[in-house]
Amino acid sequence: MRDKFFDELALLTDFYEFTMSAVYFTHDMFAPATFSLFVRNCPPQRKFFLAAGLERLLSILENFRFTEESLAYLESLGLFKPSFLDYLKTFRFSGEVWALPEGTIFFPHEPVVEITAPIIEAQLIETLVINVLNLETTIASKAIRCVLAAQGKPLVDFAARRTQGLEAAVQVARATYLAGFSATSNTLAGKLYNIPVTGTMAHSFVQSFGEEEEAFWAFVQEFSENSILLLDTYDTLGALPKVIKIARMLERQGKRLKGVRLDSGNLVSLAKEVRKRLDEAGLSYVKIFASGGLDEYAIYQLLAQGAPIDAFGVGTKVGVGADLPYLDAAYKLVSYDGRPVAKFSQGKATLPGSKQVFRVYDDQGKLKEDWIALRGEEMSSGTPLLVQVMKGGRRLSPPEGLDQIRHRVEEGIRRLPSYLLSLEPHGAKYPVYLTSALIELQEKVQQECQNLQQQKF
Repeated sequence: MRDKFFDELALLTDFYEFTMSAVYFTHDMFAPATFSLFVRNCPPQRKFFLAAGLERLLSILENFRFTEESLAYLESLGLFKPSFLDYLKTFRFSGEVWALPEGTIFFPHEPVVEITAPIIEAQLIETLVINVLNLETTIASKAIRCVLAAQGKPLVDFAARRTQGLEAAVQVARATYLAGFSATSNTLAGKLYNIPVTGTMAHSFVQSFGEEEEAFWAFVQEFSENSILLLDTYDTLGALPKVIKIARMLERQGKRLKGVRLDSGNLVSLAKEVRKRLDEAGLSYVKIFASGGLDEYAIYQLLAQGAPIDAFGVGTKVGVGADLPYLDAAYKLVSYDGRPVAKFSQGKATLPGSKQVFRVYDDQGKLKEDWIALRGEEMSSGTPLLVQVMKGGRRLSPPEGLDQIRHRVEEGIRRLPSYLLSLEPHGAKYPVYLTSALIELQEKVQQECQNLQQQKF
């Protein structure tokens, strides 16, 4: 039976989106509303975030539909008027989207996406918007830290088997590649997103043969120079003479063994000893690949201790964002029917009005400061970051390729000041300011709100 998950994607929203929308419909509230998505704070584990997930979101918005089965389900709940359900039959997203291009480095309170559409449209997509952008941005923001820790050494996504769901496995592969990983072990992600795929072998493969050397030889006969042999099924250093023997046999065939993988034990001491023995055997070209519970902290420590590791397989801890599994992302109304609005509740205040973010660079081309402004403001010394990517419910340009996004990430890293490159949880925070016009509007909206609350019915 075909999985209907994606056919019914329009129902993937919190139920109160439907109840609110039904009230809007009854009261003829179809005026444009602008919602802004931003991340409220930057915890110690992060000094910046990396925007990701936009392309997937735009694809969902372009194809947003209610199927007959979806509408029948809503009707079966006995809560909605026939006229509202009739409205949903022809529902299409017709709004505009302004967004940070994927691969853009950003900071707390800066709008990542701003969506303007008739309020029912903008309201019904809230859960989808947060979910899609939260996942990929969370993963990309951790993955880029691994890229920084690896100091140019290749990283491979190994996360598929432990991500929180099948779709997440594919989006994690995309987000890590976007952030600078070199490849993925996820074959489906490789097909869908044209990401290089790679793999070695499992312990079960070695165990299925009568003897370890037999397993190694069977593998290299099949894949020769693409072979990376797993050393630690039984005894890591005990497996090494067998690898050296096989590598020399390949050399006699005019071929070279690609590498060996370490997946357990003291990776520092093992990598040093393996490198020493391989070099003594004249196999300096054989690479050492390490895996097993790695993330940016582990990679940093391994290299700081001089482990001669050439590449890393990174899985669970990045795939689930282990130290920060979600972002405090919010999608909040900032204007309705031309009227700026905001929240002023303690700890959850929002900024009114449609906005733009300007980035200012220092004399060396490094990030100096950001300014959150009202859309339409100009700043001669700043570069605007938000770009209009959708109008009338349609994209304004073809989807960006991952290579183009990866280039943006590389450029962003090159422009980071040294204090933002550090993985340490302490240090200065990047300055983000509000323009005077935005502050004035915020104060005006707050005063108007207070006046309204003081009025008696």
